[in-house]
Amino acid sequence: MAQNLIEKHDMNQIEAARVLGVTQSAISKYNKVRGTTIPLENVPQVQTLADQMITLLMATPVHQTDVMRLFCQACRLIRSQTLMCPLCQQNQDPIIDGCDFCNQP
Repeated sequence: MAQNLIEKHDMNQIEAARVLGVTQSAISKYNKVRGTTIPLENVPQVQTLADQMITLLMATPVHQTDVMRLFCQACRLIRSQTLMCPLCQQNQDPIIDGCDFCNQP
């Protein structure tokens, strides 16, 4: 999502960090280690959800609950298709398996 904001929305790292609620250094670090991440932008279903999250994050006011619902959908999709790195696959937290945020009103 950070790369999308920078490339498609002409933002710098500071602006992208503000939209995503992270620090500029987190964006910078992501860009440096990007070769070791799973290329989710190559998964159309995940990319569609990410694009929808970006649209919501750039809106005023931001509807955090809607963003989190999309995030949960993306997380479930990523986990169901085992698109995580091997370390994350081994260390799946059972708390996440029991997450019911998406079912809350």
